Amino acid sequence: MKMISRILLLLILSSCLCAATFVVNVTQSSYQAEENHSITLEWTFTTKTQGSWRELFIYCSLLASHKELDLYQVHEGVEIPESQDEQFSGRVQIDKDVLREGRIRLHVSRLRTEDSGLYLCDVETEDGSNDAACRLNVTAAADFSPTQRTTLDPEGRGRIGLHVFLGLTAAVLMVKLFLNFCSTEPEGS
Repeated sequence: MKMISRILLLLILSSCLCAATFVVNVTQSSYQAEENHSITLEWTFTTKTQGSWRELFIYCSLLASHKELDLYQVHEGVEIPESQDEQFSGRVQIDKDVLREGRIRLHVSRLRTEDSGLYLCDVETEDGSNDAACRLNVTAAADFSPTQRTTLDPEGRGRIGLHVFLGLTAAVLMVKLFLNFCSTEPEGS
């Protein structure tokens, strides 16, 4: 009887340890992008090569402005595209080839400033479950294109003014240093 108790305790402890060792990580904790561009967000998770994808659950979402928006969902190894929030409709793709390697790569295209926020990916397999999050900040596109800036300031007057100002400041400082040096000369020299 004592032997059976020990075996059961060993089995319970080992199953607890297996669940605790399942890890989901982000490859980058923070991303910066400009609107209308694309970005790839990536997570990794521990996986066994002999594992069955019947027990694969993935839920990726955006937590922003006091709401949660669905990006991508897999239930029992099957994608659920209709769960995707309309804000991301047609703009989120997953790289299915790397799932077996324990990688989730979400490609978000045509970024919008409202895509900024905390991206959470929750993964569950027969080995356990865990989640990880990363932050994305999408900034507005520049007001002027580089060609427009050149047209507005064709001769670089702003830079010339800066160089003149810096040169004059340096000259004034040198004159002040020279005058201070002359006034501190010992009298008999």
